[in-house]
Amino acid sequence: MAPQHGWTRTGRLAVTAVTVAAAMALTSAPGFAAGTVRPAHPPLPPLPTPVTTPSPLPSRVTTPSPSAAKVPAATPVPVVTPVPAATPVPSVSKPPKQVPSAPATGTPAPTPREETPAYGAFLGSGALGVARIASFSNWLGGADVRVGHTYLPGDRWSNIEGEPDFLGVWADWRGAKDNRMFVLNVPMQERNEENVSDAAVRVLLRQGAAGEFDQHFRVLAQRLVAAKVPDTVLVLGWEMNGTTYTHRCGPDPEAWKNYWKRIVTVMRSVPGQRFRFDFAPSRGLDAVPWTRCYPGDDTVDIIGMDAYDQPRGLSFDEQVKEPYGLQAQVDFAKSHGKPISYPEWGLFRNGDNPVYMRRMLAWMDQHKPVYNTLTDYCPHGVWECNRYSLSSLVYRSALFSSASRPTASATPVTPVTPVTPVLRPPATGCSPLDTGDWLQHWPGVLTCLRPESWLRAR
Repeated sequence: MAPQHGWTRTGRLAVTAVTVAAAMALTSAPGFAAGTVRPAHPPLPPLPTPVTTPSPLPSRVTTPSPSAAKVPAATPVPVVTPVPAATPVPSVSKPPKQVPSAPATGTPAPTPREETPAYGAFLGSGALGVARIASFSNWLGGADVRVGHTYLPGDRWSNIEGEPDFLGVWADWRGAKDNRMFVLNVPMQERNEENVSDAAVRVLLRQGAAGEFDQHFRVLAQRLVAAKVPDTVLVLGWEMNGTTYTHRCGPDPEAWKNYWKRIVTVMRSVPGQRFRFDFAPSRGLDAVPWTRCYPGDDTVDIIGMDAYDQPRGLSFDEQVKEPYGLQAQVDFAKSHGKPISYPEWGLFRNGDNPVYMRRMLAWMDQHKPVYNTLTDYCPHGVWECNRYSLSSLVYRSALFSSASRPTASATPVTPVTPVTPVLRPPATGCSPLDTGDWLQHWPGVLTCLRPESWLRAR
C-alpha cells in the first residue's frame, strides 16, 4: 500500500475531551487493568515532535475484497486482574532458558542470547525516513527498532537502479548495529504508478522475461554490495496481484513469473551478495489470486503479505479466513517451507480500530514473521498519523520499552505498594496489557497501558 515516495504526515497528538473520554473508557473496558491518569510530568523520556513540514502523499486506491461484510462489534478480551496488595511485582521478562551446568573443570556454558523480534515502521523514503527512526524509537521508550524499510522510486530506471546517495544513508543506519535489517521494495518496471494499460504491461513483462531489463537489476545489486548492505531483504514487485502497479502480474502471470526468476538470477550472480527475496502480495483475492503469480521456491526466500484493515466492515476473523487471506498465507508458506513477513500493515477503511491493532499484534505473536513494518503515514499509522488515538495507545503500550524494567534473576524482587486507582496516582507502574507471549516476553519491553501516552502531546 505504501507509495514509492511515501512522504508521511506529521503533527502533534491533539486530544479532545471526547477522545480522552473514549480512551478512558477503553482503559476500563474488559481486557485492560484499571488505568489511571498520570501527573503532568511522568518519568518517561521526552516524547519527540515529528518534523512539522508534511509532504503530500499520492493517492492509493485498493480494490476491496468481494468478501467484505458488515459484522458486529468484536467480543471484548478477558479482564486482566490487578496485582493485589503485598504481592511481589513479577518480572515481565521471559525466564532464561535452562542451560546444563558445565563440568567443574570446564568453562561455564554461556546463557543463550534471545534476540528482539524484528519490527519497524515505514517512516519515509529517503534520509528523512532514516532520521525519523530514532524519534520513533524514543516514542516507544527507547525500544530496539531493528527494521529500516523504504521503497525505490519507480518513476524511471535510473532510480530503480538505486542512486548511491539514496542507498547510502540506509546503509549507514544498517551498518551501525549487527542485528538490524534493511528492507527495500524494488519496482520491476519504470513508470510504475502511471496507470499503464494491461496490453502495455503484458508487452513489458515479456520483454523483462526475455532479459531486456537485466542490466538495471545488476547495477542495483552491485550498488547494494558496494554500500555494504549485501544482506538486504528485497520486496520485489510487491502487491503484484492488484491493479495499481505497472509490475502487476494479472496481464500475463507466466511472463511475470519468468521475469521474477530472471531478476533474482541476475542479482544473485553479483559477487558478495546475500540477498533474500520477499514475495509479498496484498491480502485477499484482489485482481488475481496471488498463488497464480508465485514464481517457485528456488527464487523465493520469504512469503510476505501486505495486510491492511480493509474493506470496510470486514472483521479480523474474516481477514484471517477469507480466500487468499492471512491463514492462506501461513498455510502456503508452511507447505513450501518458507518463513513469512508483513512488509506493510496498518489501519485503513475501518478507521481507529484498536481491536484490529490488538488482533494483528497477537497474530504476529502466534506466527512469528521474519519481520514486520507498520506503514505509519495516514491513513494507516499510529505515530505520525495522529487521528487514531485508541489504536496508537494499543500499539505503543504493547511495544513500549522500559529502561528500569526488572530482569529475571535469582534475586527476589522487592515488593512494592500497589497503586490505588485514583485520578492522581504516583508516577510509577502501569496497567498490564494482555498481548501474548511474543510481546510480553521481549527483552527490554514492558507490555503495559500508560495513560500518559495519549494524554501527553507528542
